[in-house]
Amino acid sequence: MNSFPLFEDLPEVELLQWLARGSLKQNLLKGIRLWSWLRSLYGDEAIRVDLADRFTYRDWRDAFFSVGHPKSDILPSLHDPICPCARSAKDWLFATDTGLLEREWRQGIQQQGILTEKEIDRCLQTRLFAVTRRSLAEDLKALTALGWLKHQKNQYYRVQEFPRRPIAYHSKLIEDGLDIYELGFLNPNLENIAQSLSQPIQGVQRFYLDVDYIIVQHQINVERWLELLRDIWSDSPVQPIALDYRSARYGAKTCIVYPTCVYYVQRAIYLCGLGTTPSGQGDWYNYRLDKIKEIRCLTWNNVTLPMILQQRKRTLPQPHYIRDRLDLAWGFDFYLPATLMLLRFDRSFSDRYIQGTFRHKTFTAISHNKAIELIETHANSTDRLKLLQVIKARCPDDAYYKVCYRQGDTNVGLRLRSWRPHIEVLLPWQLRQKTIAEMQAEAQFYQVTDDE
Repeated sequence: MNSFPLFEDLPEVELLQWLARGSLKQNLLKGIRLWSWLRSLYGDEAIRVDLADRFTYRDWRDAFFSVGHPKSDILPSLHDPICPCARSAKDWLFATDTGLLEREWRQGIQQQGILTEKEIDRCLQTRLFAVTRRSLAEDLKALTALGWLKHQKNQYYRVQEFPRRPIAYHSKLIEDGLDIYELGFLNPNLENIAQSLSQPIQGVQRFYLDVDYIIVQHQINVERWLELLRDIWSDSPVQPIALDYRSARYGAKTCIVYPTCVYYVQRAIYLCGLGTTPSGQGDWYNYRLDKIKEIRCLTWNNVTLPMILQQRKRTLPQPHYIRDRLDLAWGFDFYLPATLMLLRFDRSFSDRYIQGTFRHKTFTAISHNKAIELIETHANSTDRLKLLQVIKARCPDDAYYKVCYRQGDTNVGLRLRSWRPHIEVLLPWQLRQKTIAEMQAEAQFYQVTDDE
C-alpha cells in the first residue's frame, strides 16, 4: 500500500467552515463529519480505516462500520453500541487521541457568534454518522470536490498531497507560516491583501471583508443550490439542469440551461447559464440564486433540451468565456449588446472620487475635444447637432470619460444613478433621454406645496 500524508488538523472553526462549504449554523455537523472522514482516511494507524489504494463507498462502509450496520438508504438505529454510528459528535471531537479540549473548542465556536450554547449542545449530542447512505455518498463527493480524494470509474483514490486549506496556528501542520485559503478567485489586488492579512496577528484579527449582501429571506435555498451545483460540477460530464425561476421582469419561468459558473456581483450570487432564458430571447442569462425555486438535473439525452445545448454539447463553454466577455464591456450582463458611453463629470467630483479608481478596462479619461469627436462619429444624424450644441457649451476643463458598456445592464444603471447630480450622460442618446426622464419623475417627489 502506498504511503499517504498524515492528517492531523484540528477541527477549528475556519477548517470546519471550509469543509462544510457554507454556514456552520446549518452545516456544523457536516463539517465535523468530514473532518472525521479525513481522520479515517489519512489518520495514523490507530484510527485509519484499513482500505486498499482504490476503494468504493461499499469498501469504506464495510471497513468503517460494524457488521450489523444497515446497508440500505435508511437512518441507522442504535443497533450496536460499538458501531461508529453510535458515537456522538462529542465522542468524535474530544476522544483522547485528538488532544482537543471541549471548553476551548466551544469557546472558539461561540466567539464567532454562529451558534448559541444550546445549539452547540444539540450538535454535540447528535450521533455523527447516523445518517443515510446517500448522505455518506455525498460526503465522498464533497471530499473529492475539495481535493481530498480522486474519483474515477466509481472508485476513489487517496491523494499524495493535501489541498490548501485554513489551518489553525497551533496546528501541527503549519509550514513556513502559511495558513491561508487559495484566493485566486478574488480581484488580484484584494487577493494580495487577503493573503497577507487574512490570519490573526498575535491572536487578534485585523482584516475584515464586509460586502453588501441583500439575500436574507431565501439564504437557505441559496446554500442548497450552491451545494447542488458543486455536486453537479463534480461529475463528468457536467449535466444540464432545469430551473424553476421567478424573474422580477418576466414572472415565473422554467429554463433549461448548462450551468457554467457562479458569480457574486453587486449584493447577490448569480448562476451563469447557457440555454433558454426568462425573456425567451438569447442563449445566456444570469440567474439570481435566491430567485431559483427548484433545480432538476437532466441528461444530455433529454428530448426537451433547447437547440443551443444540443448543438453545443460537445463544445460547452468554460467560465473563462464569461470572464473574457466581461473584459470587453462594462456590466455583468455579458450577453447584452455593447455600445459606447460618453460621460461628463464635475471636475472637483472627478478629482475626488473618479480619478485614480478602476471601473472597467475600457473606462478611459479623454479630452473635451476627443469627446466632441466621438459625438461627431457615433451620434446619429438626428441627435448629432443637439449633442454638439450641448457639449460645446460645457466647460473644457470638466472631466470626460468614455467606456464600452452593456446596454440595459442593471448594475451599470445603479452606478450611474449613484453619481448624480455630478454626472451627465452624453452618449448614447437613448440613455441620456432615459436619465432625463428619471430625474424629472424623481423631482416631482420634492416639489414643495403650500401644505408642506
